Amino acid sequence: MSSRPPRRSVLSLIALATAGTAFGAQALREKVLRPDRLAADAPTRLTMVEPAANVRAPAAQVRSIVDENLAAGSRNWIPDQNIGKASSDTYGHIMGYTSTTSAGHGDAVDFHVSVRSAKTYRVSVFRIGYYGGKGARLMTTSPVLTGRRQAAPVSDRETGALSCAWARSWGIRVPESWRSGLYQAVFTTADGYRSSTPFVVREPQRSSALLCVIPFTTYQAYNMWPKDGKAGKNLYGGYLPGGGAGGAASRSLKVSFDRPYSGAGTPSWFNMDTSFVRWAEERGYDITYASSVDLHDGSVDPARYRAVFFPGHDEYWSKQMYDSASGAVAAGRNLAFLGANNVYFHVRLERSATGRPDRVMACYKSAPDPGAGESGATTIWRSILPDRALAEQRLLGIQFSGIVKKPTPLVVRQPGHWLWRGTGVKDGEQLANLVGVEADCYDIHSPQPQGRRTLLADSRYEDSKQAKTKTQHTAVTEHTGGGTVFMAGTFHWPLMLVDDDAYTRKTVKPSGATKAKIRRATANAVFRLTAGAPR
Repeated sequence: MSSRPPRRSVLSLIALATAGTAFGAQALREKVLRPDRLAADAPTRLTMVEPAANVRAPAAQVRSIVDENLAAGSRNWIPDQNIGKASSDTYGHIMGYTSTTSAGHGDAVDFHVSVRSAKTYRVSVFRIGYYGGKGARLMTTSPVLTGRRQAAPVSDRETGALSCAWARSWGIRVPESWRSGLYQAVFTTADGYRSSTPFVVREPQRSSALLCVIPFTTYQAYNMWPKDGKAGKNLYGGYLPGGGAGGAASRSLKVSFDRPYSGAGTPSWFNMDTSFVRWAEERGYDITYASSVDLHDGSVDPARYRAVFFPGHDEYWSKQMYDSASGAVAAGRNLAFLGANNVYFHVRLERSATGRPDRVMACYKSAPDPGAGESGATTIWRSILPDRALAEQRLLGIQFSGIVKKPTPLVVRQPGHWLWRGTGVKDGEQLANLVGVEADCYDIHSPQPQGRRTLLADSRYEDSKQAKTKTQHTAVTEHTGGGTVFMAGTFHWPLMLVDDDAYTRKTVKPSGATKAKIRRATANAVFRLTAGAPR
């Protein structure tokens, strides 16, 4: 047994539940995973009784997520002005990228860093989680490194893709002791300028109940680096040769993973993913992690997990990703998307100029795609022929509807459904400002899933692009002979899971009651979708 002094935590229940009786295992599920046994306004974190002194948890559970999150936390992972000064893409104080979106134990993760002058700097690697509410744990820090300014990115003449060929600055080999998780590398100069970049540590050999997928393909689609008014491009726009925004006509047709994220290094809507990760680890769920590229290349098989959660904005999917997810559903596994506008664009992952696989992402959208093969052109899924068979609604149950002009209430339907159990919501109840940024809905004109779809919210909002009222839905679809898919249908859902997100406090301004209800509903979804051991 550990010599650590007793602590009241979910870890205590894990030890109790593994005391060798069926009752113990049931107690674990009832108290940790059965949200319906909690009061509607119960706090997210659970406190359990300590086990008897002679109870020992199996070795596989000593390194549980709960135990991991008992380690000392740090707030230094957050790109906050109180911690450091954000690097500027125009000046290039410090910026860097990783050699991979994910790595397993024993794999190398190299960091490629450019510093404007020969200032010294360090690389600090954090694991994002609960950690006493601080949100991350410092895992390692590099020695003092001498910075140098690396070459400007190279632009592909045909596609506009910007890529860097920067030398390796520092690296790590992932230790066996590092749990699967969402990690953040922070680059900080001696005078306080900083930027960052995320990556995932995966454990594909361990079939956890819940797999969390981080949307690196979508991160890169929106990445405008360098956001300098001159050179930057992403899949939406770019700058004109003389400077200034050029709109969609200046966008790139491909983007590279071999480049930093702009500014402080935080990907677009990273807070959707970190909010869920922090909340899930606070609750002690049996969780492992993967990047969207892992679903593409087969490094992680979603059919090995009972449920796969996509907590953020996961818009850009390859055919391999689509096949991987739909194959998991056909095998009886469950999916949950906590954002909106998911599986919208079809993409193709290609080799870099140096021959490294899956380091360039193509998405031609409305432009002719010279590389279109059997999977079809890289455009929106619902327009790919024949017969739009892979339209996202067929897999997800609902699909992207529009851009929300301003935050709007989510209107609850079917309050007796298991999703709303214990929340106390009533039919027609409005959860203020919960529908925001983008929204999904059921589309009668698009291909339908085979199975039963239940609409759990029916909300009206003003579309900022089309100047008309549209509908937002939250839905659960039970596929015939397969798994279940939950769709929140709004960006603001996962942001309800933590209290300290700056965007949420400023824009959403949720009430404590709304946050408690969404946390309870999310816990209901985790319990329902992960019920039973992975097969």
